[in-house]
Amino acid sequence: MKKQVLPALAGALMTTALGVAATGGLAQAAGDRPPPAPNGIELPSNYKDWRVIAPSHRPDHGDGSIRVILGNDAAIKAARKGQTNPWPDGAVLAKLVWWDRADENWEPATVPGEFVHAEFMIKDSQKYAETGGWGYARWLGLEQKPYGEDADFAQECVACHTPVASRDYVFTTPATLP
Repeated sequence: MKKQVLPALAGALMTTALGVAATGGLAQAAGDRPPPAPNGIELPSNYKDWRVIAPSHRPDHGDGSIRVILGNDAAIKAARKGQTNPWPDGAVLAKLVWWDRADENWEPATVPGEFVHAEFMIKDSQKYAETGGWGYARWLGLEQKPYGEDADFAQECVACHTPVASRDYVFTTPATLP
């Protein structure tokens, strides 16, 4: 009897695991997608699979925050070739932000704490000409609530990024890789 139950249980667990993995997790399996940003930009469904362009640390943001900047394939290609001023149309940058904290197992280490938000910059120099060629979007917390009351929230983003207009409005310097 045990020989029949174990393969059936293993098969059921494998099917469940494959289903969850294929749909990106239980929330996606249930059809829960966050609403778009007020300007209509949708949360990129596959951004968690993008590659790292650079990390950063902001000690001036609250009590400190850790950021990981990811890129879609177009952004990664441009970053690796040093073709980021300007970034090419089609490049999408994601910035994932956590409050920082000391690691309880190794106190000198600063590690991610509570997740703050996910921000995106979408390069389309014609569509987003009024905002420096970039579309902006942000989703707050683990619940991924869209930021902003209306589409004008993007003007906050432009104002923040204006000091780096000469870098195509991007603060991030891609990390050098061997």
